[in-house]
Formats: sequence, C-alpha cells, structure tokens
Amino acid sequence: MVAVNSRSIGPRRAQLWLGFVGGLCLLALGCSPRIQDIGPIVGTPSLGQSQFATADGRSLPYRQWSVANGSPRAIVLALHGFNDYSNAFEAPARFWAERGVATYAYDQRGFGATSDRGLWAGGRQLTADLHAFSAAIRDRHPRVPLYLLGDSMGGAVILSAEAEARRNGADGLQADGSILVAPAVWGRATMPALYRAVLWLGAHLTPWNEVTASGLNIVPSDNIEMLRALSRDPLVIKQTRIDAVYGLVGLMDDALQAADAISTPTLVLYGAKDEVVPKAPTVRMLEAMNGNKRIMIYPNGYHMLLRDLQAEAVWLDVLAWIGDRSAPLPSGVEIKEAREILARRP
Repeated sequence: MVAVNSRSIGPRRAQLWLGFVGGLCLLALGCSPRIQDIGPIVGTPSLGQSQFATADGRSLPYRQWSVANGSPRAIVLALHGFNDYSNAFEAPARFWAERGVATYAYDQRGFGATSDRGLWAGGRQLTADLHAFSAAIRDRHPRVPLYLLGDSMGGAVILSAEAEARRNGADGLQADGSILVAPAVWGRATMPALYRAVLWLGAHLTPWNEVTASGLNIVPSDNIEMLRALSRDPLVIKQTRIDAVYGLVGLMDDALQAADAISTPTLVLYGAKDEVVPKAPTVRMLEAMNGNKRIMIYPNGYHMLLRDLQAEAVWLDVLAWIGDRSAPLPSGVEIKEAREILARRP
C-alpha cells in the first residue's frame, strides 16, 4: 500500500490520486475472473477408448501406456502441470510400462485438447475430475494397486482432492499412494504482498489479458531440447489469461492449507534448482504433512524433474517406491528433515 502525503503533493493532486485509486477499485468490482461453465449432471463418468466422459457431459482426452504382456503390477494415474497436458508423461510412462507399471494421464479441463482451452475450470472441478477418473480406473483394474502422481499443478490437485475427501467423511483418496513431483504450493500465505495485489488487480480489471513467461529469466529444466519441443507443441499454452493465473494461485492456496490433512502414503520429489516453486512454501507443506511421507531432493534437479537430463534417476525412484515404500531408493538423495531443502542451493 502506498501512503499519500497531501502536503507534499498538494491538495488538488492528492484528490486526483485518490480519485484514480478509487476509480480502479470501482472498476475492479465491475469485473471478475472468469471460470468455465460447468453443466448439470447428465450421466455416469466413463472411460472410452481415448476419451473420459465426465458426469456433466465433457470429454477429457487421455493417454494410456500399457504393459506389453499380462496385467500391470501397478497403475499410475498422472496429472500434468499448468499449461501442459497429458503428453508430459510420454517418456517416464514408456519407461515404467517396460517394467510392469501402466500409466494413465488425461488432459485436465482448460488444457491440452479439451474444450474451453485456456479458461480456468476452478479447483473444485479439477479435484472432482480426479475423483471420477480414479474411480473409473479402479473399476477397470479392481485388484491392481493405484498410485496418483501429480506434477506441479497436478500435485496441488491431489493435495486439495485428498483434503476434500477427508472433509466429506472419506478416509483420504482411494489410492495406494501419492507421488508429488515439485508440487505447486506457492500460495498467497507465502507470496509477497505486492505480487498478491498486482495479481488481484489484473484478474479483476483485465481478466482476459494474456501474459507470457518471457523476461522472467526462469530456467524450468536443463533439458534444452525438450524445452524447444514444448515451444513448438501447439497444445502447450504459451499465453496465459491473468484470471487463469489467479485461479492457479487459489488452487495453490488450497493445496498448501490441505497439507496437514494428508494421510495417504506420499513420495515427494523436488529439485534443489527449482526456480518455479520456491523452497519456503515447499518446506512449509512438508512440515505440515502428517503420516507416511518420504522426501527426495535432487541436487541437480529443476522444476521439470520428470523431463530433466537426470530424469531417469527420478523414474527409477518412483518405480522402487511403488515396489516397496519402505526400501531405500536407488538415487540415494532422500532427506529426513524438510528444512534441509533450504540448505540445498542451486
């Protein structure tokens, strides 16, 4: 907040300044962030060949990486990050399928090849879709262990969905474990006040305006060829509506607040060189989490751990944890105390 000294700038200029600020506030009240319209329930969610039919009649494209012979020993249901889509898991899913673990991944609403692409669907709807899709996987593979994997925003959806399930009287998510890859938990409680103010004004004054990450000097991965491929992929969103960013921050708020409700066995994967999700909110999340959790910190890892140059080490850790949640993991980068993350400098 800026203090205005009317003596220094003059009564007339002070009045004009206050009028300008007041006008902005009134204008902001006349606009609001837009979210997708969610229709009434028209049917039962179901898995088709490549589309998931939701209860409100939407179709969410999904990809499936099956094991070559026989039944899978486990299934991973993977949720992609913000502005990404299900193809994010192509490399790790193929690797896991060759070793007996099948993977399903769907395009979350507003992303990939879904309708209303680029328009925020709302955190509650994203968690509802997760519950519905995981139930459909359980029905298709009733006796196979199911693990939920969330990458960045996908991790926030999993955290929020588990807390929501517990609030509704369920014993957490109906899954055998959760894998959070660089979970997006940079909520408002850990965000500078200026950031919060600018985002609120942008989302309420010009919610349709689009922004890009250019000029931020953030390095999401050391895999440059992969990043170049993403820049050419038409299904990866490059220009983001401000109200979609506002919606994401709301989801991250919910995810950070949900941490103390987590009861599902959880594997948390984080890169010491992550420039997207800061260390402080990650530590706060981990310290709030109860129950059975294990923390892997990769010294050379960036935000896109599953696609970094050292990604295979992460893939192997995931496989080993699925096989035995108490055994030592191959990379040997496990830590015991969450605050050790802060000591891991890039």
